[in-house]
Amino acid sequence: MDIQEISSNKKQFLNLLLLADEQESMIERYLERGRMFILYDSNQTISVCVITDEGNGVLEIKNIAVYPEYQRRGYGKRFISFLFEYFRHKYKEMIVGTGDSPQTTNFYKNCGFRYSHRIPNFFIENYDHPIFENGKQLIDMIYFKKDF
Repeated sequence: MDIQEISSNKKQFLNLLLLADEQESMIERYLERGRMFILYDSNQTISVCVITDEGNGVLEIKNIAVYPEYQRRGYGKRFISFLFEYFRHKYKEMIVGTGDSPQTTNFYKNCGFRYSHRIPNFFIENYDHPIFENGKQLIDMIYFKKDF
């Protein structure tokens, strides 16, 4: 397993980014200001993550996606562990916002994050179409945090 930072031509990974955030205009809000990392295994692209500095020692995961054929194999959890270790001396807290879906919220809890707050109607007010995950429409953005 290898993780590399990508500093140019980030849109080459748009198909992977769209797995976690299905509206390109939303990705464009954070893509260029964020730091992008790619996880490879045997020279095969497995996962992508875009993380942003939100100021005051806060780092936010804006997008993390794993190709479906590699999901549930521990890649996402290992990716988050790498990022936490990589940034641990530069930040005080890592946050992530996600839809209110048990599969996703349980993933972050299993990675050591705890509930922080919610933004009501985020997905309704910021996306041009309804967003569904596991058959459930996403409405609120749920935030989780983890201290370094």
